[in-house]
Amino acid sequence: MLKRLVLVAALLSVSGIAAAAKWQVQITNVTPGQTFTPILTAVHYGSSGVPQVGAAPSAALATLAEGGATGPLGEEILAARPHGTTIATIDGLLGPGQTAQTYVRGRPGQRLTLAAMLIPTNDTFVAIGSVFLPIHGEKTVHALAYDAGSEPNSQNCADMPGPRCGGQPDSPMSPDDEGFIHVSNGFHDLGTEDGAGNEILTPAHYTWNNPVAIVTIRRVYSAD
Repeated sequence: MLKRLVLVAALLSVSGIAAAAKWQVQITNVTPGQTFTPILTAVHYGSSGVPQVGAAPSAALATLAEGGATGPLGEEILAARPHGTTIATIDGLLGPGQTAQTYVRGRPGQRLTLAAMLIPTNDTFVAIGSVFLPIHGEKTVHALAYDAGSEPNSQNCADMPGPRCGGQPDSPMSPDDEGFIHVSNGFHDLGTEDGAGNEILTPAHYTWNNPVAIVTIRRVYSAD
């Protein structure tokens, strides 16, 4: 009988069936002048494909990177990984030096993906992709800023949403887009005005150096 119980436990472990658990997730914005939009969280098996550096951005990723909307990307991850995937959003804006905290539920062997837009930017987003949830203790990840490659980096307020600029959140694809996801290299000196009265933001206040966020994932034990 004992051998049978040991065998059943081993089979459950191999098949990935394990007790549900809870993790605390903290994300700290370490940029001097950028704000994070609401943060998408996804707990899933396998790779989420976010960020898929070198690949063309999906429409859902472009929507998040250009306007901060988390819904389409969450639906895309869920459609690709329907088994055991949970999607949630940390609401509100996260300013420089601020920390947001949430709790996620999952099972050992699952992974965490986070993504949010940086504002004011054209199509830059912060992300960690498919990081294994720690079985014990905690894990710290330095999150980079990525350029979705879906919009030219004009740094023009007319092209950037959010409280600082109030510009348009989306733009059609153009020949000036990079066309692929890559590690962002920040703002550049493009002047201060576009000739039509629209402000162009300067690197002095709004650029960054990678990483742009510190993410801590901590296994917690509680009755709820």
